[in-house]
Amino acid sequence: MDTISRENNSMLPVGGIIVGVIGLLLGGYSAISLSKVNKTLADHQVKVDKVDAIEAQAAAASAGVDKGKTDLASPTRTAQDSFNQVGAALGTLREDVTKIQESMKKPAPVAGKKGSGEPVVAGPGEYVVKAGDGGAKIARANGVSLSDLQAVNPGVNWTKLKVGDKLKLPKK
Repeated sequence: MDTISRENNSMLPVGGIIVGVIGLLLGGYSAISLSKVNKTLADHQVKVDKVDAIEAQAAAASAGVDKGKTDLASPTRTAQDSFNQVGAALGTLREDVTKIQESMKKPAPVAGKKGSGEPVVAGPGEYVVKAGDGGAKIARANGVSLSDLQAVNPGVNWTKLKVGDKLKLPKK
């Protein structure tokens, strides 16, 4: 072995230098590449931080929307309950108005009619015939002329007035 080492010993240091130089070059290239990678990572970290901030804002906004939904649900229920109550009241009023309208369409009961125990009541601008009344007596009692009284009651038979008949009175 000594003979081999002595004969080729001049090439060994040159090979070591070449390998060392190649190692230095590769190390330098690796350091430069690592520097570029670190710079790219730093740039990406800024972007990741921005994305994280946006994600946090989105989460906060989502929580706000959820809170808004729950806050809005209560007044919505309250308003709906109020509308339901008002609707029921309006329905009752509608029924009452319908009953009143139907009762106004029915003719007023006349005191002289059979089966009717209720006396006839005169409304505004009306007169209910009593026993012993005649056209002239009614006109005098109400301060109007007989001809005006007859004019506003065209279908009345003045010679056959019945107790309980309603007559319209002319305006004074």
